[in-house]
This record gives sequence, structure tokens and C-alpha cells, in this order.
Amino acid sequence: MARGKIQIKKIENSTNRQVTYSKRRNGLFKKANELTVLCDAKVSIIMVSCTEKLHEYISPSVTTKQFFDQYQKVSGIDLWSSHYERMQEELRQLKEVNNNLRRQIRQRLGDCLENAGFEELLDLERESQEAVCIVRERKLKVIGNKLETCKKKVRSAQDVYKKLMHEFDIRGEDPQYGMTEDAGEYEALYGYPPHMAVASRILTLRLQPDHPNDLHAAASDLTTYSLLG
Repeated sequence: MARGKIQIKKIENSTNRQVTYSKRRNGLFKKANELTVLCDAKVSIIMVSCTEKLHEYISPSVTTKQFFDQYQKVSGIDLWSSHYERMQEELRQLKEVNNNLRRQIRQRLGDCLENAGFEELLDLERESQEAVCIVRERKLKVIGNKLETCKKKVRSAQDVYKKLMHEFDIRGEDPQYGMTEDAGEYEALYGYPPHMAVASRILTLRLQPDHPNDLHAAASDLTTYSLLG
């Protein structure tokens, strides 16, 4: 049975539209390939779907550039002139922006001010003051962060100091520990210099009589800790 003719109009259903596009695109590319093989023709097809997807076909015997170069030669139309002119215009605009930025940098360094008008000088002064304020705020923020870090380190050191002093107080109350002012024998035993022997006190661990260690072992009966006087 022959298929009935369909009405050529836009397919409203998006799913059906995509399916139809895919089928007919493949059929068109198949016909282009057959035309290339049968007739030794150079065929190029460029398609863009409604979803902005690009599909193209070109004969295997030619590249895209060669195809368009041949098209320009046969038709006498220069496809690249408009593109070249557009690129030249973009380059001119970029050069102008670059020159303006360089001039502004030189003006901020005190150069190229001879031809500047009064309003331009006022704007330059205002922009310089704003830049100074921004730099000052950033610098103060950095200094504030460093100061806060130093404060944390000081608080940590104070906590360690309090903990150590608390441990020393506990040891001072323990009957196994005692303080001695006469450090002469410990100076000779442990090699303390004279100024430390006078200005220091020795925290000594006294072993109890029932201590399991040998009480007659020299230099092992006492454990000493040097404290700043």
C-alpha cells in the first residue's frame, strides 16, 4: 500500500519532531553519500537542529576548507572578507582598550598629565583616593588577622604556664618532694654554674625508707628539677 501524503507543517509535539528530524537527516546523508559515489560529486550538508545541535556531511574526497574555497572560486563570492573585517574591527577595539589602560597606568605614576583636562584630573584624584582606601582596608585586615593569631599564641602559652605552675604546686605539697636552698652539692654533682647555684632552687625527690630501689645507689636516689628563683 502506498503511504498517504502528510501535510508539510511544523510538528508541534517535540518528541515526534526530534524523531522525524533524526530519520530524515539520516536519509538525507545517505542520499548525499550515494550521490558522491555514483556521480563523483562533492557534496556538503550542514544542518542545525532546533536544539542547537550541529550535524554535517561532506564528501570523503574533499575537506571543508577545500570545498568552500572551490565554492568561492566558482561563485565569485569572498566568504572570508566579512569575517576578516570583523576580526580586524575586534583587534582595533582591543588595541584601543589596551592603550587606554596603559595611559591610565602612566597617569597614576605621574606621567602623561600634560594634556589632561581639569575634570580628568579630578577623576584621577578621586580614583587614587579610592585605591588608597582599598589598599589601607586590606592592609588593616591582614594586620588584624596577624594580631589575632599572636593573641591566640599568647593565650596558649599562658595556659601552658598555668598548667606547669599547677603541677609544681601539687609536687610542692607532696611529702615526697621538697625545696632546698643549699645547691652546693648539686652544683658539684650536676655541674650547675655558680650563678645558677645561687639564683636557683633545687626541687628534690626524697625516696621513702620503704622504697623498693637500692637506697645506697649513688646519683640515683634523687631526682632534681631546676626552678628559676
